[in-house]
Amino acid sequence: GISHVLTLVLQELSLLCKKDVNGVGMLYDLLRSRWLQALLKVYECLQHYLGKRPVPVTLQARVLTREVIELLREAPPSGEVKELRRLLRAPHLKAALLSAHDTVAQKDFEPTLPPLPDNIPENEEAMRIVCLVKNNQPLGATIKRHEITGDITVARVIHGGLADRSGLLYAGDKLVEVNGVPVEGLEPEQVINIL
Repeated sequence: GISHVLTLVLQELSLLCKKDVNGVGMLYDLLRSRWLQALLKVYECLQHYLGKRPVPVTLQARVLTREVIELLREAPPSGEVKELRRLLRAPHLKAALLSAHDTVAQKDFEPTLPPLPDNIPENEEAMRIVCLVKNNQPLGATIKRHEITGDITVARVIHGGLADRSGLLYAGDKLVEVNGVPVEGLEPEQVINIL
């Protein structure tokens, strides 16, 4: 995917950096940046999701059912035709199942993000809101207190763990809040209990 292409570009740029070509060092640093790597991982995950998300065959299952019942009236009578007409006319199928299907099929469940404010200062640190669902599996990251600032930070991200697979947490990231609880002033052990 895109990450593979980026890796190949970085290899080529590293050769040009050694030759000291104008601007290549800046481009190399940009392409190696953590935020771009994370953005590309998010993009690839979204592309993967878009390719695999379920799409309803029809948005109007109830209308289709009525059409099938009409066609069955014209079909030669048999036990199977009678049984199918009875099933399609059953109130639990019409009212509950088909109605629920049509309601869900017509809704848009895509996430909507609020627009970014226009007045963000350019020198301000960026803050990410990260949502990881653990499902009884470990986070795959360790935390520590920063020696100088006292902030709770991600000490390391374990390869193959949930945090690594998500591409959203990196060593050195500062934790501000966990599950809605501010972590300023807490000990790392207390933060682990919140996680």
